[in-house]
Order: sequence, then structure tokens, then C-alpha cells
Amino acid sequence: MRYKRALVTGGAGCIGSHLSDALIRRRIKTYVIDDLSLGRRDNLNPNATFFRLSVESPKVSALIEKLKPDVVFHMAAQIDVRVSVREPIRDARVNVIGGLRVLEGCVRAKAKRLVFSSSGGAIYHGLKVIPTPENVPSLPRSPYGVSKLAFELYLHSVCHTHGLPYVALRYANVYGPRQGARGEAGVVSVFARQMLAGKTPVVYGDGKQSRDFVYVDDVVRANLLAMKPSAHGVFNIATGRETSVNGIVRLLRRETGYRGKIGSGPEVRGEERRSVLDASLAKRVLGWEPAVGLEEGLAKTVAWMRTHLKSQA
Repeated sequence: MRYKRALVTGGAGCIGSHLSDALIRRRIKTYVIDDLSLGRRDNLNPNATFFRLSVESPKVSALIEKLKPDVVFHMAAQIDVRVSVREPIRDARVNVIGGLRVLEGCVRAKAKRLVFSSSGGAIYHGLKVIPTPENVPSLPRSPYGVSKLAFELYLHSVCHTHGLPYVALRYANVYGPRQGARGEAGVVSVFARQMLAGKTPVVYGDGKQSRDFVYVDDVVRANLLAMKPSAHGVFNIATGRETSVNGIVRLLRRETGYRGKIGSGPEVRGEERRSVLDASLAKRVLGWEPAVGLEEGLAKTVAWMRTHLKSQA
């Protein structure tokens, strides 16, 4: 199916801006909705049509109906687990109510497809199956995970009712160029920036908590493959490889040349101890698998940061 118009919510963020670039390279007219609370204006492709707006706004549904995109990539979200624990209502307003406004707009615009950026790391909790596949029962620990799973359930219900094809991509821990340091940015972005600036990174908990780190270009490719007519349902997007926070610190020390101390802080409430996903379904159905290894991805990320931080100095 040939898509002529695409909309990316959260399109000024790390994943959204890279996806917008990829869509524009495919000569797809691309619209971006972002309130710039976490995204950056300088991430935006100049050929994208930008609307500064929060998905919480009642104007979102009408705007989507007016733009009539063929495919919508819903990436805008409240992503901080700590905020979700402290302010669960705020988390739900953005991730559930905001998502429903986008979904309502898709239905009214008669969009051909909706691709939702979900979270594998937050939805699966306390499971003994590692790597974790999509079909295991899940009971999220954090309000953030609850809000992501809740919107997946709304997707299933509303899209089935209105005949709107959808895909929910449950990401592992995404990292790469353009990832910010505001909110609860990924540990790669936070630690790399601190090390390059000569500041002391802080590891919360014992650092033995593990994650599955997937590079942003691989995530973008998954979103593009999710546009295929045969794609439907929920897919993990991950490497299936487990790396501890302490392991990331060691790799970033080597990549940045940082020789200073590493600080320590209390364990984050609501945080998962282990998070590693099984992405074999995405390989089988979407034809997707990760192409960028962790060391290569960290090298690319740090190289981008060296240039980016220097240009901001």
C-alpha cells in the first residue's frame, strides 16, 4: 500500500524525528505534532509540517481529521516512571486520554493505519520468562506501564470496532543520537552526556538491574515495516540481549574516555529489575531484526554527542 501522508505525534523527539526523516526520504508528506516538552525544535526536519500542540488538547482530534493522514505514528507520551509514580493522574492524562484523542482523530480522518509506540520494559513485570515474548500475561508495576497497556487495550477495542488496522510496538530501551537528557531519558544518553562533560554519573540501586538496549535506527525500521498491510497486533522490538547498568557504564567509560568517579543513589520505585524481550515474532511477521550491535551503537551515539555538545558550547 502506498501512503501519501503520515502524521507523527512526538515527532520532535529522538525516535519521532528520525522516523520523520525516513518518511520524508520516502517522499511521504509528513506532519508532526509535538508540544516540545521533551522534544527539540532543532530535531525537526525542515520539510515536515509542524504543529506545536499537546496530545492532551481537545484540538488534536479535529486537527488529525483536517490533515487526513493515511498513517499515524503515535509516539507522544509521558515517559518518566518516577513522574507516573508521583503523579499517576498526569501520566494517564497524557498516555491514555491523549492517546484516545489521537485515536479519535484517526477514526474521524478514516486513516488507513495506526502504529503505536508502546513499552516492553514497563508492561512486563516480575516474569520468569526471559527473554519475554508478547503472549505472556502481564501486570505492570508502574503507573507508566499501566497507562501503556491500557491504551493498547483501547486500541484493540476501538480499532476492531471501526475497522482500523493497528500495530503496537513494545520497545526495549531505545538509545541513539538526539536522545535528550530531560525527563527520564535513557541511561545511555544521561551517562554519556555527563561523562563527556566531566560530571559524575549516578547509578541508582546496585547497577545490576539489566536492560535490552536497541538502537534508534533499528526502531525506525520497525516502524516502517509496521506499515505493511500484513502487519497487525503487538510486537516486541528488541535485541534479546541483556546488559546491566554497570555494563553500560563500563562501555561508556571506554567510549568517552571518562576516568572520574561513579556516584550511587537509591533504587527507583516502580523500576523493573530485569527487562529483556523476545523479538522473534517481529522477525517472523515483519521481517525485522536488529542490525546495530551495542558497541557500534554506543560509538555512533557518543560521536554524535561530541559534535552536538560542542556546537552548543
